[in-house]
Amino acid sequence: MTDLATRADLPALLDRLRGTPLAAWAATLPDLLAAKLAAGHGDLPRWQAAVDALPPLAVERRELAEAFFLDGTCSAGQRAMLEQALRGLIPWRKGPFELFGVHVDTEWHSDWKWTRVAPHLDLAGKRVLDVGCGNGYYQWRMLGAGADCVVGVDPNWLFFCQFLAMKNYLPELPAWHLPLALEELPEKLEGFDTVFSMGVLYHRRSPIDHLLALKDCLVRGGELVLETLVVDGDVNTVLVPEDRYAQMRNVWFLPSVPALELWLRRAGFSEVRGVDVSVTSVEEQRSTEWMKFQSLPEFLDAQDRSRTVEGLPAPTRAVLLARKP
Repeated sequence: MTDLATRADLPALLDRLRGTPLAAWAATLPDLLAAKLAAGHGDLPRWQAAVDALPPLAVERRELAEAFFLDGTCSAGQRAMLEQALRGLIPWRKGPFELFGVHVDTEWHSDWKWTRVAPHLDLAGKRVLDVGCGNGYYQWRMLGAGADCVVGVDPNWLFFCQFLAMKNYLPELPAWHLPLALEELPEKLEGFDTVFSMGVLYHRRSPIDHLLALKDCLVRGGELVLETLVVDGDVNTVLVPEDRYAQMRNVWFLPSVPALELWLRRAGFSEVRGVDVSVTSVEEQRSTEWMKFQSLPEFLDAQDRSRTVEGLPAPTRAVLLARKP
């Protein structure tokens, strides 16, 4: 088996960040990753075996700007091996991915969200951090939008291995996934031009602390891209679920857009603006052959799709941009 630390390609990241404000932090990452891998996860050997089973294929056609699409010469036997290996990494949440004729139909149509977000961004030449990056789908799309390099952090080991499966066919591209939580990054990192936090804020018990930590990662003048669940209301409206929200236990705060704008200003951001508010549809998030567990259709009231099974407002998501002065 190829060592997962080798697949993570940290030497290339260190080289990329040499001479930047992130160089000292990057130098600590090999030891940190080694310690994380030593602690491991019970399913990690199985997921690593799936990554190792990927057939050697050369990418001859690549599209990251409009979709995630890789293609090239691939026999029927190789395609079967590819699909079997990728199915060894089920469940797939974010995507979709198209690899050599294998369509990974993920739970989320993340491409729809990216279509809503991307027109408001300028990532050309930017050094980007994606917090809670999941399997890295958006990282590849960020590169397609012109980012200079993208670092994703997410402590989920399955997502890490799913990212490595894609990195296996795009080893030269400047994208890296670190199995870390935001809280494991140093304070006052101040090294990224753009920081994304999409689908994370409502999982935080202290949302203002999350915003402050994101701001710490930005250079002066850098931009935050924040996407989170919201509710209708004025600047004083915040929903705190009594227990579950859409069957999720770890949902703490769902603010209105005006309240979220206020939170960002209180956290020290400027130029705060909302660019999109969209109701999540059962076509955008649903069960598939690649994610067979219950999904949004089962989390909504069967008689009233505008409410969750708990009787709360159905998921609506907003995208806000803000700048670090």
